[in-house]
Amino acid sequence: MTTSCKVSICVPTYNRPELLVECLDSCLAQTHANIEILIGDDSSDTRTQQLIAARYAHDARIRYVKNGPSLGQARNVASLFARATGDKIALIHDDDYFTSDGIETLLALWHRHPQLEVAFADQYEVDAHGNFDATTSAAVNAAFHRNTAAQGLQRQPGRTGLVQMFPNNGWMANADLVKRISYRDDVGTCCDYVFGAELCLAASQVYYLHRYVSYYRKTDVSVSGRTRGSACSASLTAFEFVSRLTLDASLEPARRLALRRLAPNVVSLYAKNDAPLAALRVAFVHLYAYAYGLDARLYYHLSLIARACIPMKWRGLPPSATRFP
Repeated sequence: MTTSCKVSICVPTYNRPELLVECLDSCLAQTHANIEILIGDDSSDTRTQQLIAARYAHDARIRYVKNGPSLGQARNVASLFARATGDKIALIHDDDYFTSDGIETLLALWHRHPQLEVAFADQYEVDAHGNFDATTSAAVNAAFHRNTAAQGLQRQPGRTGLVQMFPNNGWMANADLVKRISYRDDVGTCCDYVFGAELCLAASQVYYLHRYVSYYRKTDVSVSGRTRGSACSASLTAFEFVSRLTLDASLEPARRLALRRLAPNVVSLYAKNDAPLAALRVAFVHLYAYAYGLDARLYYHLSLIARACIPMKWRGLPPSATRFP
């Protein structure tokens, strides 16, 4: 089954042709040959279009579309899922890339578990130049609950998505499930997390493999970095999404774990954007996120809240400085 199974590798891209080459070359070098590579180009110029024409035009596995006008992150990814013709779908962003056996490794899990719907594994963390540190990579994966003890079919598939164990790319899933869930255009830069959570909540079988199958590149121009301090922060959207979810009682501990990670970020965000009452409310409703006062971040955040209570004119700030209504 694994050799005959067609895998659609979806690659959204935006103004990064120099990094896209490494991504596409890693896809074309996969040990599993039955693939198609779908590219959705949201770029504001024609550099990527020219690159594809010059370097990949004669490779039938490449299926390129230049979006006009640009679709935005969520709709671009959703359009790639809709175009996919494979039995399985894998996602890799333009600045990331697969190990040479990444697709084969993930696909082999279906041979062992025919009812499997979603599979993922570890990601190397690399810098802008592709250099990786094994110790840092291991620590990052461990921080997202990816470790030896967690390997296997997940007892609670939904928990896997809620606690951010599921990665933003480098995963594989049944195409029909991916198309049904798809990416939402109403959650901004949080669309990766929301998709992962909803995908795992909808799946009956999710497998985590404690093995590296992809490389995640950290750059200075990441979307999360550009919006981290603003009202459109992915942390705030994720916090609101998790808080409002209707969940089975068995998943309430997972919700609590997810909010424990997110709540302090939201408190800081509200305080820095002159919404002290909202910050105080989140901090005390989710006091467990601060180990009930044993975490030093609580007192730092309380100092930010206190400062936000001082009228802006006394801090030398114009009224328009606030980013929250």
